[in-house]
Amino acid sequence: MIYQSQQMEEQAVLNTAAQMCTAARTAPKATGKDVIYTLVLTGAEKDALAAKMDEMGARDFEDKGEAWYCRDARGVRASQAIVLVGAKREPRGVKNCGFCGFGDCAGCVKAGGLCVYPSMDLGIALGSAVALAANLRTDTRIMMSAGKAAEEMKYIDADIMWQGIPVSISGKSIFFDRKKPE
Repeated sequence: MIYQSQQMEEQAVLNTAAQMCTAARTAPKATGKDVIYTLVLTGAEKDALAAKMDEMGARDFEDKGEAWYCRDARGVRASQAIVLVGAKREPRGVKNCGFCGFGDCAGCVKAGGLCVYPSMDLGIALGSAVALAANLRTDTRIMMSAGKAAEEMKYIDADIMWQGIPVSISGKSIFFDRKKPE
């Protein structure tokens, strides 16, 4: 049997995305509580996320932000898949912590603050996922813009902070020359 490069690269992208989700899931977690979520989007779902990014750039960020969000949306469209890694926003109930700046979890909730532990867990999960992709010689970028668009898309019925990692296999990294085309 003969496998063409496009077939093998499509399979490799999905395999890489699956392994990235595994790396995010198994990454160490502060206080041992797992609040990590992962999703993989391809095809029309990936393009819908990119369209949301364009919409948000035009809506929220005027000229400068629009260029940034739209540039990232072009990267998402050009990628074969996007891995979304998120963490549920919820206090951990750690006694005598106060890292949030509000004294304790009750103070954090009352002030509408953000517990630091889900953010730390998300960062560790992202690092594990992109390190795995790099080891597989797959091009990625962590995109907050894709994560914010994913939050508006409400893929999961929970308060999740997302980050997006587009995944690309090509002859040249699609993320290298990210200037706006003339």
